[in-house]
Amino acid sequence: MTPRGILARQAPAKVNLALAVGPPESPGGMHPIASWMAPIGWCDTLTMQRLDDGESNRIEVICAPDAPRPIEIDWPIYDDLAVRAVRAMEEAAGRRLPIALRIEKRIPAGAGLGGGSSDAAQALLMLRELYELDINDKRLAAIAQTLGSDVPFFLGSGPALVTGLGDRIERTPPISGGARLVVFAPDFGCATGAVYRAFDATGGAGWFEQERVASMARSGVIDDSALFNDLAGPAESVAPSLAETRARIEAAASVRTHVTGSGSAFFVVCPDAAEAGRVQESARRFAGPIAGVVVGWAQ
Repeated sequence: MTPRGILARQAPAKVNLALAVGPPESPGGMHPIASWMAPIGWCDTLTMQRLDDGESNRIEVICAPDAPRPIEIDWPIYDDLAVRAVRAMEEAAGRRLPIALRIEKRIPAGAGLGGGSSDAAQALLMLRELYELDINDKRLAAIAQTLGSDVPFFLGSGPALVTGLGDRIERTPPISGGARLVVFAPDFGCATGAVYRAFDATGGAGWFEQERVASMARSGVIDDSALFNDLAGPAESVAPSLAETRARIEAAASVRTHVTGSGSAFFVVCPDAAEAGRVQESARRFAGPIAGVVVGWAQ
């Protein structure tokens, strides 16, 4: 790799096809999870260029021109998770790693789609490659875990059973069949912390169904009627508009919808691209301004 090397990578979103949440490990602590997670073909784009030693980092985060809906970049740039990943790698390397980084956002924030986590994971991988850093996969995963519970998942490819605090990743079979998703991302987000507090208030962690999730994930077969998310109800209590929006979509398209992560995005599983198109069109025509994005699986 030349000193002025440039890399461009896609950072995919994810959906939680199934998500079970356990009680916090200590008062005020993190919740263990068991989730069947799959990357999807809705991606941000990262472009990273290695700069000469002594140069300052140049960071740009923008809404991609082809984003399905406008994304307001309303957070301080140095609070962006990918930028924090750069700082974490510099700390691990014990030196500065000057780069120019451009992030073109298509995945909305606060939607449970993991866009920020995916960007951070790609930033870690790209920095390691550009600078030929002596950081093995295990150490890279440990760095990723310090950034957020979803980040380690995005260091690899394909679906996975994700357990613990997001640190245990078991890659699972590809999703069987030709299923497509229609993913709906409302123009409001759900604050993850508030959703978990609402979950705790329900006492829901008394039924931590880890084995149910593991069985589904290891099969690679989607049974739409069996998918579940322990955070769906709490997310709707935090953002009542989520329940209203899902109800409109379900009535318009005669389908089941499933919340991903802590919301606010939700998805419909379709057996093929034709059905996905029908669902998208029905939602567009009869359920108001929110339109779904048809995606397949990112491998």
